[in-house]
Amino acid sequence: SEVLAAEAVTCLNRAMAALRDIWEEIGIPEEQRLERTDTVRKHIKSLLDMMVAEEESLKERLLKSIVLCRKELDTLCRELQLGPFETEEESTILQMEKNLRTCVEVLQKQKRDRKQELKALQEQDRALCDILCTPLFSIDTNSVPSLEDLDRYRRHVASLNTLKEQRQEEFVSNKRQIILLMEELDHTPDTSFERDVVCEDEKVFCLSKDNIMALQKLLQQLEAQRALNEAVCTELRARIVALWERLQIPEEERESSA
Repeated sequence: SEVLAAEAVTCLNRAMAALRDIWEEIGIPEEQRLERTDTVRKHIKSLLDMMVAEEESLKERLLKSIVLCRKELDTLCRELQLGPFETEEESTILQMEKNLRTCVEVLQKQKRDRKQELKALQEQDRALCDILCTPLFSIDTNSVPSLEDLDRYRRHVASLNTLKEQRQEEFVSNKRQIILLMEELDHTPDTSFERDVVCEDEKVFCLSKDNIMALQKLLQQLEAQRALNEAVCTELRARIVALWERLQIPEEERESSA
């Protein structure tokens, strides 16, 4: 920098010497030369003052940016539940501002990512709760979730998905048996619940705990009815056989009746 400053002084002296030579050749009086020299000095001083002012303005902007970045970092660290941010005090103003601004961008991205994941988990949670008729996961949606909160939420949604799959399999299996029993018993669905069970669109059936229990109860009722019908049929067949014996009905006639 000292070499460059010396070169700048040399260039200035060379320019002034050239101007004096030109003025002498033109024949400009000494008084006007002094005026022109003062004008050059004023131009140079104005230019240098403007350059110094611009650099001072840059310095002020950097210092203000450092203050704002520190405040933003403090806020982000609290929201993200991180420890206080520490900077290298020995670094230059320019380097410190760059480091702080970079850290702010990194933490802002972490905040956005956590918020986006929370939103996605809430959408999945709401959809599963509508199907399973379970309460929503309790979490503060006004603050940035911690990594532990997100991990608990992920495991909760995963458990709901598992529960949904289990109940869906149970529903499909029981539904298949119920339809077969209704056909066997010539039973027409006469309640809204029974109609919901045999409905072709399985997605509309609410897989709540109460509905699954009611489904099991319906299956047990139909199985009991079939068992009762079978018992009555067995008794009636036995009576028929007894009557055949008493009436001495031929075997050929019995087979045709059977």
